[in-house]
Amino acid sequence: MSRDFYIIKTLLPGLFTAQIIATIQVYLSNVELYRNLIAIKDAGYLVIPNQQIMYRLHEFGPAFFGGLFFTLTVGAGLSILTFVVVWVWNRVFSRNKFVLMLFLLFLIGCVAEVNHRGFCPIVTAYFIVIPAVIFVSALKWMPFKDRQSVLLHLIPLFLLGLLWTFQMSNNMFYDIRDNFLLSNSLGTRINNLYYKYTLYPAQVFKLLSQKTLKSCNLEYIKEGPYAGLLERELLKHDYLNIGKDDKVDLKISEENNILVFENRGKRILQVSIKDFLSRSAILLKEFSLKSDRHYFFRQFVLFSLLTGFPIALYIILHALFSLVLHVFLDLGMSSIFASILCFLVGAVFLVPFFLNTDKKFDTKDLAEVLESERLQERVAALKIITQKEIEIGNFKAYQKMSASPHTLERYRLAEALGVSRRSGTYQDLLGFLNDPEPTVVCMAFYALGQRGDTRAVKEIIKRINSSDHWYKQLYAYMALRTLGWKQTGSR
Repeated sequence: MSRDFYIIKTLLPGLFTAQIIATIQVYLSNVELYRNLIAIKDAGYLVIPNQQIMYRLHEFGPAFFGGLFFTLTVGAGLSILTFVVVWVWNRVFSRNKFVLMLFLLFLIGCVAEVNHRGFCPIVTAYFIVIPAVIFVSALKWMPFKDRQSVLLHLIPLFLLGLLWTFQMSNNMFYDIRDNFLLSNSLGTRINNLYYKYTLYPAQVFKLLSQKTLKSCNLEYIKEGPYAGLLERELLKHDYLNIGKDDKVDLKISEENNILVFENRGKRILQVSIKDFLSRSAILLKEFSLKSDRHYFFRQFVLFSLLTGFPIALYIILHALFSLVLHVFLDLGMSSIFASILCFLVGAVFLVPFFLNTDKKFDTKDLAEVLESERLQERVAALKIITQKEIEIGNFKAYQKMSASPHTLERYRLAEALGVSRRSGTYQDLLGFLNDPEPTVVCMAFYALGQRGDTRAVKEIIKRINSSDHWYKQLYAYMALRTLGWKQTGSR
C-alpha cells in the first residue's frame, strides 16, 4: 500500500510546512492590526473589529485556523506543482540538470516578483521552503514503478477539470456556497467556520483600499483652511487621522503646497491640495494600488484555490477509497476503483448546478411559487423579487418564510427585505439580526443599508459594540457607511 499512498505521503510534509509559515504570517498580521486598532481606538473612533475581537488577535487559535486558508491554497498549490515537476524530472527526463534549472528559474522569478515592491520574508519562505521540502520527500518516497498509478490519477482529474470548467463564472463561489454549504447542516458548519476565521488571512494581503479602517498621520500638514478639508475628505474613505505615528497606512506631508503621500516610509504619490480635494477617490485608489506589495501572492493564492485545493481533496479522497477497497481487492484493482469513485463523486457534485438552475417565473405567479413545497423554487422566487425590486410585503407567504428552518431561504428573504420599503418589513428585517446563522445576519445588515432608512444607524452601532463576530461587524459597518454615517473621532 505504501506505493499507492506515496503521493499523499509526499505532500503532507509540504502542507505541514505551509501551516507553520502561514500561522506565523497570520499571527504577525494580527499583531500589526492590533497595534493599528489600538491607535484608532485611542483617537476616539469606532473600531472594526471591536474590542472583543481585538484582544483575540494575540491568541494562537485565530492565527492557526486563519493560516489553514493559506495552507489549503498556496501550500497545496506549491506542494502539488513541485511534486509534478519532480516526478516528470525523475521519470521522464531522467534527472536532466537543464530541466531542473528551468524549475529553479521559475521559483527565482516567483521570489523576485514577490519582493519587487519591498522584501516580504514570509511570502518568500513559501516559495523556497515548501518546494525544498517536497523535492526531498518526493525523491525519498518515489517508488521504482509508478507511471500506471499516476495515470490513474491524471485521467479522472483531467475529465473532472473539463466538466467543472463549464461551471466557471463570477458567481461560482456563491453557487458552491448555496448548493453545497447552506443546503445542509454539515455544510452550514463549514460555512460558519469560514465566516469566523477568513478575515484573519484576508487581512494579510488585502489592498489598502479594501481594508475597513485605515490609519493616517496629518501632523505634518500646516494649519490652515485646507487642513480641515483634507481630514474630512480622508474620513469619507475611512482614512482616520490618529496624529503622531509614523507606522500608519498613510502619512501625508506638505512640501511647497504639494501633498506627499507615503506608505511604510516610501513615497508613493505627490499631488496638489486642490487636485486631491477634487478627485480624492481616484487618487486614493491609485495610492492603494501603488502601495500594494502582495499582487502576485494574491493571484497565486487564487490560482491555488482553483487548482491546488481541489487536486489535494482528490488525492486525499483517493487514498481513503483505496484504503477501504484494499480490504476486498488487491492493490491494483483498489486503486483503479478508487479513481472511478473519485470521478463519480466529482461528477455528482455537479448535479445540483443543473437541477438548481434558477427558473424564470412570471411575476403574476410569484405568490403561488412562494407557497411551493420545493425549497429551490421558493429561493428562486425570492431572487427574482430582489432583482426586480418587487415589494415582498405584498406576499403573505414571506412571514411564514421568516421562520424557515433552511438557512438559504432566510438568507434570500433577508436580501429581499432590503428592497422593501414598508414599515412592517423593517421590523421583520431587524429580527434577522438575531438569527443564529452569521450568513443571515450579515445579509440582514447589508439589507438595512440598502433600504436607506437612517433609523437603523443607532441599532447597528449598538450591534457592532456588542457583537463577538468580526464578519457581522464588517457588514454592519458597511451598512453604516451606506446609510451616510461617518467617523468623527475625538480630535
